[in-house]
Amino acid sequence: MKAAAMEEPLIAGSSGGGGAAEKNGGEEEGLVVTEVKKQVYLAGPLVVGMLLQNVVQMISVMFVGHLGELALSSASMATSFAGVTGFSLLAGMASSLDTLCGQAFGAKQHHMLGVYKQRAMLVLALVSVPIAAVWAFTGEILLLVGQDPEIAAGAGSYIRWMIPTLFVYGPLQCHVRFLQTQSAVVPVMLSAGATAANHVLVCWLLVHRLGLGAKGAALANAVSFLTNLSVLAIYVRLSPACRRTWTGFSGEAFRDVLGFLRLAVPSALMVCMEWWSFELLVLLSGLLANPKLETAVLSICLNTNSFAFMVPLGLGAAISTRVSNELGAGRPQAARLATRVVMLLAFLVGTSEGLVMVLVRNLWGYAYSNEEEVADYIAKMMPILAVSILFDAIQCVLSGVVRGCGRQQIGAFINLGAYYLAGIPVAFFFAFVCHLGGMGLWFGILCGLVVQMLLLLTITLCTNWDKEAMKAKDRVFSSSLPKDLAT
Repeated sequence: MKAAAMEEPLIAGSSGGGGAAEKNGGEEEGLVVTEVKKQVYLAGPLVVGMLLQNVVQMISVMFVGHLGELALSSASMATSFAGVTGFSLLAGMASSLDTLCGQAFGAKQHHMLGVYKQRAMLVLALVSVPIAAVWAFTGEILLLVGQDPEIAAGAGSYIRWMIPTLFVYGPLQCHVRFLQTQSAVVPVMLSAGATAANHVLVCWLLVHRLGLGAKGAALANAVSFLTNLSVLAIYVRLSPACRRTWTGFSGEAFRDVLGFLRLAVPSALMVCMEWWSFELLVLLSGLLANPKLETAVLSICLNTNSFAFMVPLGLGAAISTRVSNELGAGRPQAARLATRVVMLLAFLVGTSEGLVMVLVRNLWGYAYSNEEEVADYIAKMMPILAVSILFDAIQCVLSGVVRGCGRQQIGAFINLGAYYLAGIPVAFFFAFVCHLGGMGLWFGILCGLVVQMLLLLTITLCTNWDKEAMKAKDRVFSSSLPKDLAT
């Protein structure tokens, strides 16, 4: 009865007859169109913002590339190591705010968004301390795993100068999620754009003008991320749009940290399990018969995949916001409709991007290399990449649904099984037993994506949306109860 009451705004009354059925059909079509517009409005700026955030580290590596081959190799390895050991973990933990802030906003418990943001910033700052300690000994760690001594030393020096970035990246992610869950996505995009444009000047000043070289490029990341964070923090504190969600610093942020970790840890595992599996592919490619060719081709494929993945990633962020908002507001059928709409959008995006990859397969390799051998290999890989992009797009939005519902623990187990019990073993089998090389490695990742997508699709189709709405209400109001009693 309670669930039915929550759905009342979405259910049109009907008294039978063709006219009523036609009217209901028109209303349903109108709801779908409205939902598409909402998701496109959210996803568009988020896609641009994510691309611009990724550009910052790319620009730093490009500046280092002009300092010599050793400097470039060291910076590339350090950036990869930083992503695996630090940025993936912090981004994953911050994604728990997709659930917490999104559901609180939907339930109109606006003050809780600020509390959740502060709590996340506190936890991420504490987590950054041991990560910084690991980064301080990166050179020694890379030597222990058999990396070239010169490259290991250069990577160790580069990442030590990136340590300040670590303590800025966490709060930046928290601010982005805080704004995203209340649909304030345009400021996120504009701030990222201003930062990316400013980063070129920052790199030039530190690398060339002040003569810091590669160290300056590493430090430039912290300067630019701090600029991005500062712009968003000022917007949050001054914008009328955030007046209800940001009410100043509160002692409530120190309460129920363990409760936050129960959601943040599975959220981090969801992100890390997938992120690490792709990095593992690069390591495995170095063990193949022609490691230079295989590593170069796989790196191009990963770069292409990452670029194409930005659109589904934006859709995934949009659907996590839509689902969490609607569940928090007690409208489970609206969350269900949003899920169906985003699956259709993801299919269209994945199919379109895959078709483009197939059409440009004979030309794409030459954008990265003048070597005919590399271009021919890329041409063979592109159809497989096109199929993987389709499954990747669908699993990405389904992962967003999981975050919106607060079911990250299930998502973590799915990603663990899909990639480490299916994907990586299959990749090893095809690459080293069947001698398919880099193509075999990508077959393994494709297998992992298929398993992941099917498992996520199964739990999504079996979701009891009324029950998820009740869980969202319980989560929000159990968190805000002490303040409510106090008032």
